Amino acid sequence: MLTLMNTRASTLLAFGLLISQPACSSSGSSPSDTSSAGSAGAGGQTGNAGSAGSSNSSAGTSGHVGLGGVGAGGAGGALGGAGNGANGGTGGVGGALGGSGGSGGSGGAPPNTAWVGTWAVSPQAGGDSFQDKTLRQIVHTSISGTAARVQLSNAFGSKAIQVSDVHIAKRTSGSSVDTASDHAVQFGGQSSFSIAAGAVAISDSIDFPVAALSDVAVSFYLADSSGANTYHQQGTQTNYATSGDVSGNKDLSNTNDIGSYYLLANLDVKNTAALGAVVTLGASITDGVASNGDDNRRWPNDLAVRLNTAGAVVGVLNQGISGNRLLADGAGQSAPNRFTRDVINQPDVKWVIFSDDPINDLGSGSTNGDQLITGLKQLVASAHSAHLKYLCSTLTPFEGAGGWSPAGETARGQINAFIRSADSGCDGIVDQDTATHDPQNPTKYLPAYDAGDHLHPNEAGLQAIANAVDLKLFQ
Repeated sequence: MLTLMNTRASTLLAFGLLISQPACSSSGSSPSDTSSAGSAGAGGQTGNAGSAGSSNSSAGTSGHVGLGGVGAGGAGGALGGAGNGANGGTGGVGGALGGSGGSGGSGGAPPNTAWVGTWAVSPQAGGDSFQDKTLRQIVHTSISGTAARVQLSNAFGSKAIQVSDVHIAKRTSGSSVDTASDHAVQFGGQSSFSIAAGAVAISDSIDFPVAALSDVAVSFYLADSSGANTYHQQGTQTNYATSGDVSGNKDLSNTNDIGSYYLLANLDVKNTAALGAVVTLGASITDGVASNGDDNRRWPNDLAVRLNTAGAVVGVLNQGISGNRLLADGAGQSAPNRFTRDVINQPDVKWVIFSDDPINDLGSGSTNGDQLITGLKQLVASAHSAHLKYLCSTLTPFEGAGGWSPAGETARGQINAFIRSADSGCDGIVDQDTATHDPQNPTKYLPAYDAGDHLHPNEAGLQAIANAVDLKLFQ
C-alpha cells in the first residue's frame, strides 16, 4: 500500500485511509503544544494521533498500512516503538563509548526492529522544475542495513507530482552505478505514483543491503512538468539530471550536474544493532558550507566516521539548512517551525544536536540574548516532550565576518554561558566554541580552522567540531 504522509495539510493518505497528523508548528507557536502522531504499531499498523504535549509517544493500532508503513507522524517507532536498543552481543561498543558493554551474546536491549535513518536532508521550498527528466542523486550513508526504504518529499510543492521508475543501486563513480546491485523500488506495489502537494511518499521495503559510509544512488523519472520542486539547496554533492526515462541505466549520458537534492529526503535502513539516530539540526556550518564538494566532510559526516570507528551503530541525519535561523523563517522554516518534521518525525531518532542557527540571528541584527535563550528553551522542551535527548552546542566565533557586531558578540557570550550553565536543560554539550576559537583571540576562529570568511570553519575546523562530540552521550 502506498503511504503518503502529508506534512502540510496534516493528513496521512493511504488509498482512502485518512488519519489526522500534526503539521509543523506555525510561526511563533511552540512545537511542544502540537499533538504528535503515534508511532507504528507492531506488524505495520498505523498509530492513532497521540495527545498533546508529553503523551505524543503513545502507539495506536487502527488501520493497517502495508509494507513500509509508518505511524501518522512518520516516526515509525521513533516515539516509543519497540526494539530501539542495540543487541548486547555487539561487545566492544560499550567499551568504545566508555560504558560497560557485555561480551558477544550477553544481555542488552532486544534487537532493533524499527526503521532507522542512515541519511537525510531538510526539505526547502523553491527548487527547479523538471519535465521528461531522470534524476540520479547520490547519498552518503552513516550506518549499514540489511534492507532499505526511500522517502520522497513534496512538502513545499504547489501541486501533485507524478514519479515513476524509481531505482536504488550502489554508486561506483560519477553518475555510474553497479547494475548487479540495482533494485527497482515500488511505492505501495506501484512503480508509478503521485505525491500530493504537501505530502511525503515512503517506499516499500527494498531487499538492498546498505554499507556504512558508502555512496548509494537513488534515481527516478519525472515525466510531466513538476513545478517548483521541494529540494535541499546546499547539497555539496554532484547529482545528475538527463533527458528521458533512464533510471535503470548503468551510466547516464549528456547530464546536467546539479548541486542540490530534489524530492529525495531520506534513506532508511533496518539494522538490528542500531542504537537509534541522532539529528544534527543547524544552519550552514552543519550543512557543510566551506567543505569541498563530493568530499562528505561536513561535521555530521565526520561524526558518523567516529561513531563507526567506535563500533556504535548510530544513524547521523544532517538537517542543516544554510542561512537557517532560530527566531525567524527565511532560508527554510525557523528551527522551531521545522522541529516536528526535521527532528521528531525522523526514523528512530533518539538524540538531537542543535548547532549554529542562532549565529544567523545574531548576524541579522537579532542580538537580544534573552529572546534567543527563550527560543533555545522552547526547543529543549519540544525534544523532551518527544522523549529525545537534547544536546546543546555553543556558538562558534565570527568576529570579522559580515554581520558581526559588539552587541552580537555580547549576546553570543550570554548564550554560551547559558548553555554551559546547570539550568540550561541540555542533556549534553558540544562545545563548538572551545573546539574552534583562537585561545589568544576567543572571539575569532583559530586561523587553522578559518575557511577565510571568518564565519565558517574549513574541513579541519569541521573535524574539530565532530571531535568535540562526546561519544558517551550516545550510550
